[in-house]
Amino acid sequence: MKAVVFDERTIARRVAELGAEITAAYPTGDLLVLGLLKGSFIFLADLVRQIERPVQVDFIVASSYGAGTTSSGNVRLLYDPATDLDGKHVLLVEDIIDTGKTLQRLMSLLGARRPRSLAICALLDKRLAPEPPAELRFVGFDAPPAFLVGYGLDHAENYRHLPFIGDLE
Repeated sequence: MKAVVFDERTIARRVAELGAEITAAYPTGDLLVLGLLKGSFIFLADLVRQIERPVQVDFIVASSYGAGTTSSGNVRLLYDPATDLDGKHVLLVEDIIDTGKTLQRLMSLLGARRPRSLAICALLDKRLAPEPPAELRFVGFDAPPAFLVGYGLDHAENYRHLPFIGDLE
């Protein structure tokens, strides 16, 4: 591990702020928090406990990395949520936005299911996408151009367990 980029205390403070922002943004209606697995699972668990209103939780699994350190651009859906999205506020929770290719595919898929609203909450945004997704509404941190691991983020399924986010290279 080269360096700690965001420590445990900094992450917890920002997740609490995001929970308050999300609570304020959705005062009424059904809210479905949809976690993009596997990277978002720790962030999602902490985030939903900070949202002070009823929420439903489901997951979607997409893969674009494999064992590499850069996105292949080939997005494969491995699990599609069983929850009906029609008429619900849907908040897709992502660990990190890199190229934005995965999110473009997912937003198209989810938008076709007629949610009342569709937004993205990302823990980290590298700001590498040519155009940020229009649905990107909540961002925890701007991320440096490094390969980050910890707090759910992995490299070849390792490092997810770390309570901080660090630069692997």
